[in-house]
Amino acid sequence: MKKVVIVESPSKTKTISKYLGTDYEVLSSKGHIRDLATSGKFGLGIDVDDNFKPNYVPLKDKKKTITDLKKASIGAEVYLASDPDREGEAISWHLMDELGLSNYKRVVFNEITKPALLEAFDHPRDIDMDLVKSQETRRMLDRIIGFRLSKLMQSKTDGKSAGRVQSVALKLIVDREREILAFKEEEYWTIKGVFPDFEAELDKYEGKDVEITSKVEADKIIDSLSKTFNIESVTSKIKNKKGVMPFTTSTLQQACINILNYGSSKTMKIAQKLYEGVDLGNETVGLISYMRTDSTRLSSVFVEETMEYIEKNYGKEYVGNVKVSKKKDNVQDAHEAIRPTSIMRTPESVKKFLTQEEYRVYSIIYARALASLMSDAKANGTTIVLENNGYTFKATGSVIVFDGYLRVYGIYTKNEDVILPDLSQYKSKVVISDDIIGEQHFTKPAPRYTEASLIKEMESLGIGRPSTYAKTMDTLKMRNYCTLEDKKFVPTEIGFEITDKLQECFSDIINVKYTADMETDLDSVAEAKFDHVKLLSDFYNKFEPLVEKAFETMEKKAPVETGEDCPECGNPLVIRKGRYGEFVACSNYPECKYIKPTEREAFADCPKCEVGEIVAKKTKKGKVFYGCSNYPDCNYALWDEPTGEKCEECGLLLVSKGKRVYCPNCASKKKEEEK
Repeated sequence: MKKVVIVESPSKTKTISKYLGTDYEVLSSKGHIRDLATSGKFGLGIDVDDNFKPNYVPLKDKKKTITDLKKASIGAEVYLASDPDREGEAISWHLMDELGLSNYKRVVFNEITKPALLEAFDHPRDIDMDLVKSQETRRMLDRIIGFRLSKLMQSKTDGKSAGRVQSVALKLIVDREREILAFKEEEYWTIKGVFPDFEAELDKYEGKDVEITSKVEADKIIDSLSKTFNIESVTSKIKNKKGVMPFTTSTLQQACINILNYGSSKTMKIAQKLYEGVDLGNETVGLISYMRTDSTRLSSVFVEETMEYIEKNYGKEYVGNVKVSKKKDNVQDAHEAIRPTSIMRTPESVKKFLTQEEYRVYSIIYARALASLMSDAKANGTTIVLENNGYTFKATGSVIVFDGYLRVYGIYTKNEDVILPDLSQYKSKVVISDDIIGEQHFTKPAPRYTEASLIKEMESLGIGRPSTYAKTMDTLKMRNYCTLEDKKFVPTEIGFEITDKLQECFSDIINVKYTADMETDLDSVAEAKFDHVKLLSDFYNKFEPLVEKAFETMEKKAPVETGEDCPECGNPLVIRKGRYGEFVACSNYPECKYIKPTEREAFADCPKCEVGEIVAKKTKKGKVFYGCSNYPDCNYALWDEPTGEKCEECGLLLVSKGKRVYCPNCASKKKEEEK
């Protein structure tokens, strides 16, 4: 009997085929093959009146794939080898159901290596229907909330979509921005003594904390101090610097954002490639374990191999212990941390087979997993306490005396060494300051969220799952609900509007606690502890009446009138928001489709058609370019800003980029000069 293996990604098929041999035909479903229909009540594809029965239909672009897989499966023993998480379990079930399989087995592997694959195929299992029900329930919840709220927002606001996780993440950003806007800074001062080889900061006065709120107070204290400080105590203590845990999806994304400057989506694409397999010349192998996980567990085989590697390459004193995460709740899906599939495949040994970006991501994953099994670092912490007229000054510092895990992970951490002098040399037990300085400060609000800190916050609050973080970040930006300024999320006017409207009617549902509790309930479904129909029914019976009420009572945002009348029908012209920003149009839309021509600054006459003018425009993604106003009759366009001058060689426009002015047409005759 022929054997057919179905995986999700086409790029896996080559690697897996090599390991399994010619007895197996390895094919790909290319991800999901079907999804909920958009028919029925509210277009949900769910019969809410019949125990929330889903109506699945093949995806339009997967019809040929389904036909080919059906043909290949006839008379075959089929191994369903989709990814080792709930989404993968659901894909296997959809394949089984859509292909009409009766002779099938489910195989699960956390890494694409020969030993892992052979082990998986030696121990196939049935499809875990509890995991499938959990994924199916999540999908239906997202469909109900997404479709109903998005329709509401489209009818009442300038927004395009809302979602179960997306809208809560947006609320976090909006709430933080409002905290910042409402924040009132307060002045405070610090005082420090400056010595030849260290500095000490004022800590207490007669044993009590000191709070200085003005220059007058600071100057008064400074005037009461002499330059002679009594050495009250010098203490040193060796302290352990705890090592790191191996990466989860969240911590990998945070590290790559903060250290490598790679966004969450980019990080996951690179990690996907490393997981699926890399051609190393003599073999094709997955370099890392599955990258969608919230577990920090490491396999015993990897631990044993790595411990031996550490002792051989670094010494016995560098061998650490397996670290156990304190976090137990909601750890699910793939059941291992992200790690290299073999500690013997060092980043340098595979560097020539990787792109620079792949090498950097693999290097940090490798270093993190290796460091997690190494011993703690040790630092000599020193505290110096000085006394001056009842005021206590303190200086603290630490020096690494044993690098431990920092031997391999230190390049990814900040060096915090502050070396303090040995004050035992001062026989008089006093030290003379060079100066005593008062410094003014102002309190600051909590910072805006970066992509990394938002992911960290979502994880800590129990919002979303590893597979949702990157998509949520992308959606918030794509919908123009937020912009990134200095790598920090800033909500737009639409972002504020969407959040306020949702809180007006759905504050009991679109909030952190409800969303986190829903994740817990979904976990309970996966563990066969909660009936999925009851979960859906309880939610829907609470949610749908709120939606219906919101359609009736929520006020629609009225476009601002410009004071002009439409030249075609006489109704008032209003300001509307579209994909490319604000525009002026007739209030009688859709009966009247008049749009007022935009008055834009012209940089120059179009050198191509000599009819239009070169004006600033935006792509669908918001990127600025410069094109002819006579488009589509003339398609002349430039990416860089025109100077208004023409090239002496070809007569087309010169453009500027930074301090450089050049002709984009004459590539070999670029004119460069200082602006």
